[in-house]
Amino acid sequence: MKERGMREHGGNLDQAQERFGGRAEDWIDLSTGINRLPYPVGEVSARAWSALPSRAEIEALHQAARHAYRTSAPIVALGGAQAAIQLLPQLAPPGRARILAPTYNEYAGVLSAAGWNVQEAGELDALAGADLAVVVNPNNPDGRTHAPKDLLALLPRVGRLVIDESFADAVPLSLAPEAGRPGLLVLRSFGKFYGLAGLRLGFALGDAADVAKLAAASGPWPVSGTAIAIGCRALHDDAWAEATSARLARDCVRLDEMARVQGWTLVGGTPLFRLYETPDARAAQENLAHGHIWSRVFAQKPTWLRLGLPGSEAEWTRLAEALAR
Repeated sequence: MKERGMREHGGNLDQAQERFGGRAEDWIDLSTGINRLPYPVGEVSARAWSALPSRAEIEALHQAARHAYRTSAPIVALGGAQAAIQLLPQLAPPGRARILAPTYNEYAGVLSAAGWNVQEAGELDALAGADLAVVVNPNNPDGRTHAPKDLLALLPRVGRLVIDESFADAVPLSLAPEAGRPGLLVLRSFGKFYGLAGLRLGFALGDAADVAKLAAASGPWPVSGTAIAIGCRALHDDAWAEATSARLARDCVRLDEMARVQGWTLVGGTPLFRLYETPDARAAQENLAHGHIWSRVFAQKPTWLRLGLPGSEAEWTRLAEALAR
């Protein structure tokens, strides 16, 4: 049963186990859009586990993120992009919020709970006039994208513009280099592209005033020593990021072809997940679940099925076998 107050997300593997059995390690979880071939973390020092992070270490992580995101903007590390979303209401008194929808459902929930008047908009221009406008770019779950120039043109027409780039690592459209502009706040997720969602690491980039507010609200130790150590290593590893982006691009073509053979139509996606139109998404989900492969369905869109990309060849083989049933 879904806990009270919990919104629908991928990653609900415990529910899949309750219905279809198996241990967590028996399953291939393709419901989340998290890289199934994670960054090789290597050894982590004992100090990273045992000592409180120093200011110098946190700043080193900030510098690593600036390197990876090609920016010099003020930045604060947080416990995932979700932590930044939770803090958004603290940036300004409640007002009118407009969210480009359909999209990640935490924005509406968090802002509504904080007293904001939340409206959903179907087009970019409809966000104009909002005190707070939210655009997920690329969008979750359909992968819709917007050119940086179009988003920058919207900036002077809203009070504050939040651009969620949680799935942008392998897509060349980031506004991180522009994040120092007043009123622009860019959110980045570390865990999805690097495949380390359990580390709980993300970043908010913006003008000095907004970043200072978020830093104050997040406290003196917003991320763990382990997240700092692994984050610094990964964010400086340009060769891994480039190779991973290339692999994900190839794997998208591979998964789309497997879906085409099933008669599914591509709705959209990113290099980390694909969204397909199917005759019956829940039937497709259940078929895959019998092979202990978990996917994402949507209550409001009964024909939509979202799949992350398998990692190892063994995972690709299992997916092919489940689809062939």
